[in-house]
Amino acid sequence: MKNVTDSFVSLGHWPSAGSFGFNTDILATNPINLSVVLGVLIFFGKGVLNDLLDNRKQRILNTIRNSEELRGGAIEQLEKARARLRKVEIEAEQFRVNGYSEIEQEKLNLINSTYKTLEQLENYKNETIHFEQQRAINQVRQRIFQKALKGALGTLNSCLNNELHLRTISANIGMFGAMKEITD
Repeated sequence: MKNVTDSFVSLGHWPSAGSFGFNTDILATNPINLSVVLGVLIFFGKGVLNDLLDNRKQRILNTIRNSEELRGGAIEQLEKARARLRKVEIEAEQFRVNGYSEIEQEKLNLINSTYKTLEQLENYKNETIHFEQQRAINQVRQRIFQKALKGALGTLNSCLNNELHLRTISANIGMFGAMKEITD
């Protein structure tokens, strides 16, 4: 354990660090680093996320408008069907003696098919809305994950230079060698 502490202490005394130095107190620096990374992610990711959500919202609203237009068309068809129904009812009165049962059957079929069409359109609208919401959520999750991963890799790459990387590897090799000697 002393080797691990010595390796971190030696990292704090770099000649290239100048007067800045490193804070080797891991418990004090991790919350600061985390808060800085989270702050940067929130600051830069908020606009992108808002744009994505606004675009997704517009697409969903457009889908809803299209569904409403389809619904309006179905209601128009229903009104036309009702007008035809009224016409059929007038004809039914005229032909009551000769074919009342056939006309009633036609009326019921027309109403049932219209209601089935309306139900199908309503189900389609609901499925479309649900699908678009799930797709939007998945896209937002995926993009946030990608941005966070790029940011973390960028931070890691910018913080590690070759000398620090080699020193860390050497310290870890020494630590693993000491651990192996203890276990043997």
